[in-house]
Amino acid sequence: MDIRSLGYLRIETARLAEWRTYTLDILGMVEAEGSTDEVLHVRIDDRIRRLSFEAGEQDRLLAAGFEVAGAAALAEAAAELEAAGVAVKHADQATLDDRRVQGLLHCTDPAGNPVEIYWGQAQDHTPLGTPYGNRFVTGDHLGLGHVVLPAPDMEAAVSFYEDLLGFQLRDRMKLPPIAVPTGEGGRDHYWMNFLSPNARHHSLGLYPGALPPGIVHFMVELETLDDVGFCLDRMQKAGIPIASSLGRHSNDHMVSFYAQAPGGFQVEYGWDGLVVDPATWVAKEITADSFWGHQWNG
Repeated sequence: MDIRSLGYLRIETARLAEWRTYTLDILGMVEAEGSTDEVLHVRIDDRIRRLSFEAGEQDRLLAAGFEVAGAAALAEAAAELEAAGVAVKHADQATLDDRRVQGLLHCTDPAGNPVEIYWGQAQDHTPLGTPYGNRFVTGDHLGLGHVVLPAPDMEAAVSFYEDLLGFQLRDRMKLPPIAVPTGEGGRDHYWMNFLSPNARHHSLGLYPGALPPGIVHFMVELETLDDVGFCLDRMQKAGIPIASSLGRHSNDHMVSFYAQAPGGFQVEYGWDGLVVDPATWVAKEITADSFWGHQWNG
């Protein structure tokens, strides 16, 4: 299967007004075409949208959208999923119009995480005009950034994304039981896995425990370290809890911090992420989360 990138995330939220302030005023993103009082679409580049927040009764991931090159690639993806026994639903025209894409199919991964595979997303050719002059790193098919999803059955989840969707395993990290309070009991360690379909070190992280919102965090990457620092100042001024201090990760080398987001998960805001050559990459076990920093609160 020829997945190219993590293209978008769709999130249901009972805190839409908070997300509007959080994304636009704090993260420095731009409200996108089609937003209403009930739906907030967000731009960070020339795509019509990268994030969508839909008003609802709970906070949860509605879908992680993964992009393929075109109609033939989508048909191939559907055939491969069905041959592997994965239930596939093809989107109707109303859904295609809503997502602003040319083709789309729905499925779920082994953990029940909702997945949308699509092609032909609309572009917005108007200048982005972010509020602080900040710029996001999405080019060269790197996509939105990355998302970390819960995967209590890690073996099945890795097989789905690596063997079926064609992601490349980049690194693994051993976690102690205290770091996975919702994991199955009786184990002395768990594995977290990092994968990607493109040159971004990871577009997907798989966390070996359950989490009610169905998402652990998502990451967006900025062009400059100053962009990250200015956002950290805005977070602190607004009284938003900082989940992890600034630090540099050992796997993707990202300099970032984590902040609590409306709805029970986190956002990572980073700079200088590692871009790899998939043809020569060798997967490794990383033995520390970060080279420095990333002191976690609570």
